[in-house]
Amino acid sequence: MFKTIFFLISFDLNLQYLPLNYLIMLKRLLFIALCGVMLPAYTYAQSGQVLLKGTIVDATTKEPLPFTSIGLKEEQVGALSNEHGQFVVPAPTKNAQDTLLIMALGYLRKTVLVKRGAALDNITIEVPKQAVALKEVMVKSGKIKNAALGAKTNNPGEGMIQGQAGSQYAFFVKNDKQKKLGAVRTVSFYIGENGFPREPFRVRLYKADGNYNAPNTDLLTENVVVSAPQGGQWYTVDLTPYNVVAPDEGFYVAMEWVVSGDKFFTTNFMDDYTPYGQIMKPTFEFKESRTWTYSIGKGWNLMTLANGSGQRYNAMIKADVDMIK
Repeated sequence: MFKTIFFLISFDLNLQYLPLNYLIMLKRLLFIALCGVMLPAYTYAQSGQVLLKGTIVDATTKEPLPFTSIGLKEEQVGALSNEHGQFVVPAPTKNAQDTLLIMALGYLRKTVLVKRGAALDNITIEVPKQAVALKEVMVKSGKIKNAALGAKTNNPGEGMIQGQAGSQYAFFVKNDKQKKLGAVRTVSFYIGENGFPREPFRVRLYKADGNYNAPNTDLLTENVVVSAPQGGQWYTVDLTPYNVVAPDEGFYVAMEWVVSGDKFFTTNFMDDYTPYGQIMKPTFEFKESRTWTYSIGKGWNLMTLANGSGQRYNAMIKADVDMIK
């Protein structure tokens, strides 16, 4: 809910040029929206809510699994573990019991039954590695060229795309020329100059095999956590070491916000703007919605906002892929 509210009202407003009465009204509205989101969290803290605490580890090596998604299935709430695999989520409050769903990149899903009012403290959850069946690769003679997919412009649109830890924005880099594709060379994100552009984020690649062609199956099963040197420009990530073969129709490239150390940045609309992590910029190059948003517990949703000319609001992402002629 908070991400949606923020998205609708955070279009790079230059507040110093707004009329005073409009500025006051805007701040009041933002304050009301913020209170509606933050009050439940404040209430939980004051009421001493029962918590589920633990660490996610590899079932074989016992190594901690960073940036693992942990969510309550029925209540649709959750969190992301930190780089040490540690997590804290509230215990169920609506039903007598619920299922704690653990999803680590490259691992099988694990579930743990939890009960209302029953705390878990320092529990260790072991997750088995997912076996990946390698497909037979047919090598044929032919020329390999570079295919630039996704955003073409170097000029970002007005607005900001921001997430909280565990949320994602995935943009479909479509193979418009319908050529045979090979390995993914690089993916690039246009990161804004605001916020904390050098905070780490995780790169995710997906097949468009979910409901309504939503992102679903991971193409990149390794933890690729990167950090841009600065904002206000394209940031490119080299993916050649991972040998990811692109589906011929195209694929989703996603930015996933992760937890950085002990830093949990918040947003304060009253006096100054302090976002969580880096901020992506949008592009208005396409007449179709190619961007999906993800939040823990709620899944994927298509973003359908458009400008006055009918151009859709999409995340500014691109990819370079081998094209086989």
